[in-house]
Amino acid sequence: MSASTTTSVDRFGWGNIALCGLLAVLAACLLRMQAGEWEWHAPGITRWLAATAALLVWSGLTARVAWSRRSARSAQAHAPIPQPDDTLVVFASQTGTAEQLAQQTMQSLRQAGKRARLLELGALDDDMLQHARHMLFVVSTTGEGDAPDGAARFVTHRMREPMALAQLHYGLLSLGDSDYDDFCGFGRQLQHWLQRSGATPMFDAVEVDNGDAAALRHWQHHLALFTGVAELPDWQRPDYQRWQLVERRLLNPESLGGPCFHLALRPLQSQMTWQAGDLVEIGPRHADAEVDRWLAAEGLDGGSVVAHHDRRATLREWLAGSHLPPDAEISGQAPGTIVAGLQPLPHREYSIASLPSDGALHLLVRRMQRDDGAVGIGSGWLTQHAAVGGEIALRIRANAGFHVPEDGRPLILIGNGTGLAGLRALLKSRIARGHLRNWLLFGERQQARDFYHRDEIEQWRRQGAVERLDLAWSRDGGQRVYVQDRLREAADVLRTWMEDGAAIYVCGSLAGMAPGVDAALREALGDETVEALREQGRYRRDVY
Repeated sequence: MSASTTTSVDRFGWGNIALCGLLAVLAACLLRMQAGEWEWHAPGITRWLAATAALLVWSGLTARVAWSRRSARSAQAHAPIPQPDDTLVVFASQTGTAEQLAQQTMQSLRQAGKRARLLELGALDDDMLQHARHMLFVVSTTGEGDAPDGAARFVTHRMREPMALAQLHYGLLSLGDSDYDDFCGFGRQLQHWLQRSGATPMFDAVEVDNGDAAALRHWQHHLALFTGVAELPDWQRPDYQRWQLVERRLLNPESLGGPCFHLALRPLQSQMTWQAGDLVEIGPRHADAEVDRWLAAEGLDGGSVVAHHDRRATLREWLAGSHLPPDAEISGQAPGTIVAGLQPLPHREYSIASLPSDGALHLLVRRMQRDDGAVGIGSGWLTQHAAVGGEIALRIRANAGFHVPEDGRPLILIGNGTGLAGLRALLKSRIARGHLRNWLLFGERQQARDFYHRDEIEQWRRQGAVERLDLAWSRDGGQRVYVQDRLREAADVLRTWMEDGAAIYVCGSLAGMAPGVDAALREALGDETVEALREQGRYRRDVY
């Protein structure tokens, strides 16, 4: 028995003794209240039976609780040590919401072919923590920043001191309510403990305010990236608005990389309201020609009107926004039955590259290509299939963790590829506020082909709106240079900016760029400083 277990047993023992003593004092007080001698009155058979039944019920409940606790301890003691390819989905739930989301997370992982196990946080022991390679935490906060009851043991016995968890890569979904002062308090405590223990975040923590569906879809977006699959079904379909694609322009003709496009959209119904750093969710669609081929192969009339739930649309419209089912699944079915079984195409996320004052919502989208040569569903829809002047299903999602600082502190913006979109919006917001101490580090393949929005950025540099500009081109010349290399070369300048109170914002590729930048920051500033910057909100990332 460990020292912590012995201490726990001692506490329970002394607690029982104290309770018995309190009951004895209460009994003595009740006896003193009896004015006369005690007299026996037979209660009768009915009362005897009722008392016996109450005693049996109480005894049964007590035995069940004791058995449940013993079973939980036994399960914890005999839980298998995680294998290298296991992903543990760990939850801490007070009302059941976090447990439900953890189950959905586990199901999504298994659908993608991952080995996944579900476990309550209180059941995690030292062996599991030290052997696990990947963990996804889904935790709620109760009261004013407290852990759920089921996590109390973990908080008491594990989180008092950091552990050696350098092998652990984790993701964190934190549930909270911003009406409370300590929003997502326990999730942030857990994140701080994991960072102090040397664990590596696979992506930035996702915080959910009062069940916000958009934040949950962002979590699903990270799950898809973690599993390496092209897409995972949305748990809840976004509430799209109607927008119009008004401009599409290729920015990098003859590039060694995939074609990149500047897109501009305007709302058909809603107002243009967002902040720099926010994202959009796009509802992708199949190309019209692909839907027509499917209809012809099935011998179906795409013009048939089908009502399902609260929507009426033609069969062609239903199919355009859904996975096209194989013939074996729909053979001989009526259009209404086919529509009822359709699985909607999941949304795609993109960083907004403009401000409402620009008069349009700008995106920077690279056309992706799948292994079979077909274009990606989301990027193919926006950059190839959707007609300029046509309608786009779009929803703006607030991304408060990537909004610009309110004050004029120095800002270091680091990104690569289409990550420039988010950085461009941040720079526009800073310049509009008159905050001109900005340092941009941007990387791509070739300067002559892939310097997106070059004229605008160089003009900002000449006007002093961008104080420092460092560029990295990985395919110009013999040696490949990336933004993290430029950051290392400017380590002395970086330290000076940080001493002046600068904040660091990173946007772009999760694979390669983001960990490379993080490593360069730690080399220049030290691990403790980088972790302190995270806690202070001075080191923020929007990576994918």
